[in-house]
Amino acid sequence: MSTTITIKNLTKRFGDVVAVNNVSLTIEAGTFLTLLGPSGCGKTTLLRCIAGLEDPNEGEIYIGDKLVYSSIKGISLQPGARDLGLVFQNYALWPHMTVYKNITFALEMQKLTKAQMDERVHEALKEVQMDGYENRYPREMSGGQQQRIALARMLAYRPKVFLMDEPLSNLDARLRMDMRTELKRLHHISGATTIYVTHDQVEALTMSTNIAVMKLGVVQQLDTPDRVYHFPANLFVADFIGNPKVNLLDGTVSGQNQVKVGDFALDVETFNARGKMVVAVRPEDIAVLTEPELNAVEFTAYSVLPAGADSTIVAQRGDVEVTVKVMGISKIKMDQKIWLKFDPTSLNLYDKESGNLVTG
Repeated sequence: MSTTITIKNLTKRFGDVVAVNNVSLTIEAGTFLTLLGPSGCGKTTLLRCIAGLEDPNEGEIYIGDKLVYSSIKGISLQPGARDLGLVFQNYALWPHMTVYKNITFALEMQKLTKAQMDERVHEALKEVQMDGYENRYPREMSGGQQQRIALARMLAYRPKVFLMDEPLSNLDARLRMDMRTELKRLHHISGATTIYVTHDQVEALTMSTNIAVMKLGVVQQLDTPDRVYHFPANLFVADFIGNPKVNLLDGTVSGQNQVKVGDFALDVETFNARGKMVVAVRPEDIAVLTEPELNAVEFTAYSVLPAGADSTIVAQRGDVEVTVKVMGISKIKMDQKIWLKFDPTSLNLYDKESGNLVTG
């Protein structure tokens, strides 16, 4: 049975540093929420507060209907009383114990019989494709295999909530992709409410039901991966998400639904805004032409970077630089004249001063 997690006005300080700043979140039952942000943004501290590994200074945390932390009521349940499963970056496997003992260590405290534990171990190892490894020791397995065992241990415990703190960061790039597939599949099978901490936007975008982007202890945007990517709430989120990075073009509203950037104008919904703006456009949302066309802007190809499946083109016009991503190997040559066509429906407009998305 999945569980809803409710966080109300949570604050955690370390001396003068506010690691989590008045955060309120509702994580619906069965969802996969990723806490995403750069180092020092507070995502791991927030996870540790939920787990009971850190005591916040203020606020409340509910796991289901159970109040597990309240600064006002003086409640702070121990991690073992919160019915959570945790997987960390360093796997935290006991080196002197076999896989079987690593998994059943927590199950013994649940007073399960030997037959019940055997069944749980078998089912959990099968789900992570590690059945048959019961008698191995951690030192006899690769990093990826150890991570799967850590996941199996959590699955065997059958907690109401899964908490994962950058569990894939120690793995190589190819294995990380394989494990993302496995984690998403495990969430689909288990239906458990999952909170996942990472600084890797690819992990967040590919696995999550919702993403909470954090900066300096504050949630900047809580939304679906699609909306976080295509409609970032502010310039920080826009700039943090995407590879290649989003183009952020400084401009000024020059007319109804038009912003002047350098010596050219872009058609974009301005919602009656005025003054200095920033136009954001993803590199893959710009069309590259080799001949002039209506509403296309002339640029020069400054650099062309083929990468097999796609190519990145850096184009310049005066002081304006735009990055474009096209599929396949581009035939564009450096210093060649090209024309860029901007789709008004793919542009986002941000207020230069506040950094917030301009909406109707």
